[in-house]
Amino acid sequence: MKQVQTTWNLRQLMAGHQLFKTTELIPLLAEYGVFLSREQVFRLVTQKPERASMQVIGAVCAALGCTPADLITVRIVEEQAVGAEPTSRPIGDLRPPRARIHRPPTTAAD
Repeated sequence: MKQVQTTWNLRQLMAGHQLFKTTELIPLLAEYGVFLSREQVFRLVTQKPERASMQVIGAVCAALGCTPADLITVRIVEEQAVGAEPTSRPIGDLRPPRARIHRPPTTAAD
């Protein structure tokens, strides 16, 4: 099964522009018509957003002079089932040996 992993690079992009406080992003976004509270900007910078509007992504990219590809890194990972090893052996090699049942020895007192 394939899985998509994304990385949110906003903090690194801000650091590249010498922006180290999340509040420094507020006026930059406002220039492009995006008005977010301090708390919203803090979450946008420090956490990977589950949903972000195209307007917010566009404003971030315009303010920092980057592209959405700089902002979000996408990686596809092949996931294998836990404990499953690829094998080319036939199923017969994986079967346990047959059990042998031995009767206990009889004694003369019985």
